[in-house]
Amino acid sequence: MTQKKNRVLAINPGSTSTKIAVYEEETLLLSQTLNHTNEELAPFEKVQDQFEMRKQAVLDFLDENDFDLATLSAVVGRGGVLPPVKSGAYGVNDVMIDRLKNNPVAEHASNLGALMASEIAKPLGIMACIYDSVSVDEFKPVARLSGMKEIKRQSLFHALNSRAAAIRVAAGMEKPYQSLNLVVAHLGGGISVSVHEKGKMIDIVSDDEGPFS
Repeated sequence: MTQKKNRVLAINPGSTSTKIAVYEEETLLLSQTLNHTNEELAPFEKVQDQFEMRKQAVLDFLDENDFDLATLSAVVGRGGVLPPVKSGAYGVNDVMIDRLKNNPVAEHASNLGALMASEIAKPLGIMACIYDSVSVDEFKPVARLSGMKEIKRQSLFHALNSRAAAIRVAAGMEKPYQSLNLVVAHLGGGISVSVHEKGKMIDIVSDDEGPFS
């Protein structure tokens, strides 16, 4: 008997787009960047208000490509601005949804990742999770120093893309990510730079602190 292959829908909401992809194991089946113009986003007072519009754009794209949602094994969303977490995957639960909807650490499009993953996964009876939240915090103590004792630096940056790029570079070098020291720059609607030491993101420069967006 042939074992069913896992299919995962990945959703990455950013400030100006929602990127989606469907993978079967490690094979890419579908991908698309759904761009959101300033005119399209203007009617929404808060990022949270964009939820239905972005979710429907994802579902419409999948429908236009005759993709059967029932074949999915899981839905994963970009991790939003949560309290500090380690890198990796976390299952979406009611506590996470309540925090992102009603008491987010900060307003950001990434907060919609968990919500969209949960909304799509729930009627299918499959797992919803997030991966590499914006608030991944693996700082060394020295990285928290700001130069003013009253202010401690926070780890808020483009962890998902930064870590993915680092892992891809490591694969190209045929070395484990956990064996390398790297500096990674994310250039998108926002900009951040991160220091990766042996698989941990130990320091960052966010677009609030340094590089212009």
